Parts: sequence; structure tokens; C-alpha cells
Amino acid sequence: MLLSVRTKRTRTFDPKKFLAAVGGCNDLVAFAPKQIIFSQGDVADGVFYIQEGKVRLTVVSKSGKGATLRILSDGVFFGEAILAGQSLRMSSATAMTECEILRINKEAMILALHRQHAFSDLFLAYLLARNIRYEEDLVDLLFNSSEKRLARLLLLLAHFGEEGIQEAVIPKISQETLAEMIGTTRARVNFFMNRFRGLGFLEYGGSEMQVHGSLLNVVLHD
Repeated sequence: MLLSVRTKRTRTFDPKKFLAAVGGCNDLVAFAPKQIIFSQGDVADGVFYIQEGKVRLTVVSKSGKGATLRILSDGVFFGEAILAGQSLRMSSATAMTECEILRINKEAMILALHRQHAFSDLFLAYLLARNIRYEEDLVDLLFNSSEKRLARLLLLLAHFGEEGIQEAVIPKISQETLAEMIGTTRARVNFFMNRFRGLGFLEYGGSEMQVHGSLLNVVLHD
């Protein structure tokens, strides 16, 4: 079971207070569903924080093959690779839902990390938690079945276990995207989604999907 450590949502971070403190060319920006935030190959000049909404990160290979890297929810940063010298975006970011996103230019971000100790502590904790999540994802991919990987992904997308959450409604995600994220085929995802739904672990229709905490039984089952 690899749900013990998740990327912790930074609820203590207040974008409006941050903007008041740093000023400069930093903005809270609204994005509509499917609107592009940045594209692969764009000049990387800012860090982003999701105040509200969900964002999809995707990448396209030189041969034109695309894949979904991650789906991000409110309370997380992204695009921070510029702080390690990245000059061009390695992936694309697109709003999945209506989003409110704080864009922090590189210079303001570096200055805040140096001068605002509470913010730098919060940002470091976020990066460490996310790194642990990446390691868990790799172990999951190497050792768990595709059924367990799918169940774990759905629970993570629903923030299962965070702040007492036992079930949550999330935007309905295509089976192709889910298959990309767990490294299997759409046919396998379709089979498992129907099975989960039949067992009462999921409910979906229209544009939303409800994930129940009982789906954890699939992850725990040997």
C-alpha cells in the first residue's frame, strides 16, 4: 500500500498575502476549462500555484506521442524547475476545470525564498513531500498490478485520507488519460472501472465521478 505519504496541500499559503508582500509582476489569473497555461517549449519564467481548480500536465515526444504526466489539484505549486536552471518548459499545463492560479515570476520567487522564512519552509516541505510521492509512484508502477495502480491513482486524485476525506467528487477523467498515467491499456482501465462501479466503489455520470473510500480495499488486497 502506497498511500501513506501524499503531496501535502499547502493550505497555510495565502496567495493574496504573498502578492502584497512581494509585489512586482505577479498575478492571480483565472483560466477556463481546457485553456492552456503554458506549452511545452515555452520560455520558463515563472512558478505557478493553484489556488483553485485542477491542472493537467502533459508531454509530447519528438515522434508525436503524447502522455499525461500528472493531474494537479488546488494547493500545489508547479513549474518550479526554473529555480534549478530550466529555461524551457518540458511539459504543457492545461486547466481541466475553472482555475484560479497565482503566477510568481522567477526573481520574486527567489527573493521570497531568501527573505520569507515561513514561505521557504513551506515550499521546501512541499518539494520533499512531492519527491516522496514520485518515489511511491515508481514503486507502484514496478510492483503493483494495473488494477491496484488504477485504484491508488483514483484515491490520490480524490485526496483520500487528507483532512479526514473518505470520499470525494472529482472531474470525470477519460480512460485514455488514466491508462497513460498508470502504464496500461484503455481496455484494461475500462474493465477495472466497470468492476469498481459494479462493486460500489465509484459512481460517475456526466462530467463528475465520486470516489468512495471503500476503493481502498482494492489497494490493500493481496
